[in-house]
Amino acid sequence: MKLLEPRAQPFLYSGGKSGCLLVHGFPGAPEEMRWLGRHLSSRGITALGVRLFGHGTAPSDLIRARKEHWIANVEDGYALLSDICEQIFIVGLSMGGVLALNVGRNFPVSGIVAMAAPASLPGLVGRLRPILKPLSHVWRYRHPKEPSDWHDKEAEALNLHYPVQPVHAIAELHDLVEQTRASLHEVLAPTLLIYSRNDSSVPPGNAEHVFEHLGSKDKALEWVEKSGHNLPRDAERELVFERITSFVHEWSVDVS
Repeated sequence: MKLLEPRAQPFLYSGGKSGCLLVHGFPGAPEEMRWLGRHLSSRGITALGVRLFGHGTAPSDLIRARKEHWIANVEDGYALLSDICEQIFIVGLSMGGVLALNVGRNFPVSGIVAMAAPASLPGLVGRLRPILKPLSHVWRYRHPKEPSDWHDKEAEALNLHYPVQPVHAIAELHDLVEQTRASLHEVLAPTLLIYSRNDSSVPPGNAEHVFEHLGSKDKALEWVEKSGHNLPRDAERELVFERITSFVHEWSVDVS
């Protein structure tokens, strides 16, 4: 297995005793979270960006991925960050946001940030789920044809992701989302949700469902208006960066 390029590599940017574990989306790469990681580091927050199994190499690698691999990747990142930071926040985009909520309920995290995290996948995926895996033997890849919802076209041109989505991996993503949806009441850490009203992949109703069902007493839902699905890369990224930074500082305990 060979990484496509340096931008697909995991990254670690040193900061302070508070650390953010940054988790990219499906079928993206750590590059999605790199600008956010640099911003956090400049504000005194350590940032570790993990690479989820099957991502950042070749789409055929993603066919072998299981949701347990992705959960283990985040847990491994938590363990690594625990060696260098005294408090940890998990921050994820899309599927990465789902993983942040899933893993964050089982670890003593100081906070969770989920950006554009789906509460469910489109209805057709659910209806086809019983046959998706056998179907994937003859229909290996989905070729997305949806129009772009990016506002910053220059940033879109730099985005690193697979142009196709392995059908088998879509089945695993569906199962991960459903598992997380059923356990939202177990998420007790302070949680910040950030969504775009113009996200063509994750409609606003997803945000409302996640927020309503979170078990945390300290939760906030914030919206942006001039970005699409990829919140840490699109036009309002600086606003997103600052809100996440403020959240981390707000919930960080002074351990100096």
